[in-house]
Amino acid sequence: MALRAAGTIWINPIRPLSNVGGSDLVYRRCEFGYGLRCNWDFDRFPERERCRLAVLAQRVITPVKDDEKPFTPEVEPSGAIDKVQDTESRVFHKDLNLLPKPLSATDLSASRNDSIKVRVAYQGISGAYSEAAALKAYPKCETVPCEHFEAAFKAVELWLVDKAVLPIENSVGGSIHRNYDLLLRHRLHIVGEVQMAVNHCLLGLPGVRKEELKRVLSHPQALSHCEMALTKLGVVKVTTDDTAGAAQMVATCGIRETGAIASARAAEIYGLDILAEKFQDNDDNVTRFLILGREPIIPGTDRPYKTSIVFTLEEGPGVLFKALAVFALRGINLSKIESRPQRNRPLRVVDDSNKGSAKYFDYLFYIDFEASMAEPRAQHALGHLQEIARFLRVLGCYPIDMTL
Repeated sequence: MALRAAGTIWINPIRPLSNVGGSDLVYRRCEFGYGLRCNWDFDRFPERERCRLAVLAQRVITPVKDDEKPFTPEVEPSGAIDKVQDTESRVFHKDLNLLPKPLSATDLSASRNDSIKVRVAYQGISGAYSEAAALKAYPKCETVPCEHFEAAFKAVELWLVDKAVLPIENSVGGSIHRNYDLLLRHRLHIVGEVQMAVNHCLLGLPGVRKEELKRVLSHPQALSHCEMALTKLGVVKVTTDDTAGAAQMVATCGIRETGAIASARAAEIYGLDILAEKFQDNDDNVTRFLILGREPIIPGTDRPYKTSIVFTLEEGPGVLFKALAVFALRGINLSKIESRPQRNRPLRVVDDSNKGSAKYFDYLFYIDFEASMAEPRAQHALGHLQEIARFLRVLGCYPIDMTL
């Protein structure tokens, strides 16, 4: 017997679907606005229609509070199709003045020009690991540096770029909590992931030996990855905004006693010597990046897919167990679980007898599970979870990156 998706899913009517009767869609007003209540029996549709329904399901948005409201541009353009053509290989310039300048949050007012390349935003400057991740995902893309993570999100929303590639977790340093918070604040969709092995290099001016260094510049996480090696070298650690920025500072200041920890590509761009490769304390150092876009991709079943969601739960014994059980009951593997306190109301007051009240942290749960939204088991699991959760949002469904 076919299972029906339980609960009410609120979606935006993006485009008409064939073979969907009027009785399946109920236009209805709730306290948060208008939406469509979806009572679809997914199993009675052909596979192609199920995929399109899955895309609509990814638009499940439960209203958020004031400090979680997304940035919304004045005019929301219609969907666009990324256009990619073969172009000449990228040429790196030794003249630092010719390198692209990072976008700041206040620079995001100009409209983007149509381009034959996919434009991809990343945090940092040329030579950053995020830029390398963008080039791995889109080898012929035009990379656009941004000063901060927030600027990269806004660049996609304002159509200045097509995609953004941002780090989300590292095998040594853990999760990038700022980007988890921005995923909830903005209305972008995760459309892919990139996994990259990190090779930290100790860089210096040409002709300098590493024993001559007295101070080393880099991003705080890169410095922590190389803490034992730097302690052995006996240098002063100086933090910068990003690794490529540290390499640029060493190249521009010209002080022989100053080095940087950055990528081999940054050394090539800024004309520095590599004094030591694989300078990190742990050789197995991998960073996972997310690819963000304005529209979700159509999930399929032709390859392994991953789905990312965020939800909140009511307070009570065994509630989290019940939420996780909806995946275990359907044989769905969870590859990531992350909890973050809610910023708008971090504490929940619970009255308990006559002794006063207790205060508990109110959490958001981020989960990645290994299943495609085109699969009925994933649709049924989310329908089941919606019966338990106070808030549920699908952040994206995308192919798993199997390469390093």
